[in-house]
Amino acid sequence: MKVNFYATFRPLVGGKTIMLPLPEGSTVNVMLQTLFAHYPALTAQMLDENGHLFQHVHVFVNGRDVPFLEQGFDTVLKDSDSLDIFPPVGGG
Repeated sequence: MKVNFYATFRPLVGGKTIMLPLPEGSTVNVMLQTLFAHYPALTAQMLDENGHLFQHVHVFVNGRDVPFLEQGFDTVLKDSDSLDIFPPVGGG
């Protein structure tokens, strides 16, 4: 599955986009666990001490923030889905 990264996450995965091997029927949770297994440096940047995604980190499926999807992190992914992961962004 193609996953796009932005800003400070790009150096941690080696570029803008990666191909992440996922079995058919994987959920967003499975994708994240697979991502952390392949790129352990992301774990401390994306998860709190309880293993929950920081509120300031955003995972989008087809342009929609995962917590706002009907199934949330249990949403089943399709190969055609667009995945984007954003770190906290500040500025003015």
